[in-house]
Amino acid sequence: MNDIVYRLGFGVLLSLGIGLLALRRKSLTRSGVLGAMLVGTLIFGFAGLLSGLLLIAFFVSSSLLSHYKKGELRKRQAGEMFDKTSQRDFGQTMANGGFAAFCAVMMMIHHPAWWLLMLGAIATVNADTWATELGTLSRSQPRLITNLDKTVPTGTSGGVTALGTLVAFCGAAFIGLCLLLFTLALLLLLNAFPNEMLARLSGIPFYGPIIPILAAIAGLIGAMSDSLLGATVQAIYYSPARQKETERPFERDGTPNQFLRGWRWMNNDWVNFISSVIGGLSLWIMTLLVR
Repeated sequence: MNDIVYRLGFGVLLSLGIGLLALRRKSLTRSGVLGAMLVGTLIFGFAGLLSGLLLIAFFVSSSLLSHYKKGELRKRQAGEMFDKTSQRDFGQTMANGGFAAFCAVMMMIHHPAWWLLMLGAIATVNADTWATELGTLSRSQPRLITNLDKTVPTGTSGGVTALGTLVAFCGAAFIGLCLLLFTLALLLLLNAFPNEMLARLSGIPFYGPIIPILAAIAGLIGAMSDSLLGATVQAIYYSPARQKETERPFERDGTPNQFLRGWRWMNNDWVNFISSVIGGLSLWIMTLLVR
């Protein structure tokens, strides 16, 4: 129990520092800082240092990419269709990290499935974020994932490109690579400076060398599920003012948009959350199949 208390304390301090830095860089809103603190504290506290470092890898890489070519026309046009901006609020942080945080808490049961579910979720949200931030820069017109013969405007929910798909896989593979590197680094540190407390705080699970590869595949599956949900059940509206489809139920000035299709409650935050669950389940199932 003391280990969890130490981890929680470390998680609070580290996530607070990262959150405030992200607020200063306008990667998070004030409510987003609270969400990042909650997710970071729970993952560090219940899953350990290794899992916390993977969360940081996701957050840092996605934040950097959100500012990459921010003024590019394609990226600005896509941003006009998204429900929210690249400055993440509480809902976005929980949509991206909420399921991973839940799995981290459930690791108290000491069943390996929860760690795999958490890893798959982190790989998924990283894949989806990379695809969103870089895929919108593709020079080829996106195609609807449910009808690849149909082209759609950049930023359309369910629109995919070859670049976006490749980037999604790279984003998931990045988490798998970080898993390998962070694990090796912690093991080398423990070998050089044997310390029982550090060993307990590290939270290094037992896994085979195939897990990082499966994490990359699971992350891609989760990201593709995000696009599929976006094309089928996500709530889509029409903006009379801008004369285009959008994920926003209201314009920035509060003017309501016209509901077109999907499930009204299925906004982008729910799509992200559900796809992270799908990515986590995909990794767990694949791990069972290869054993």
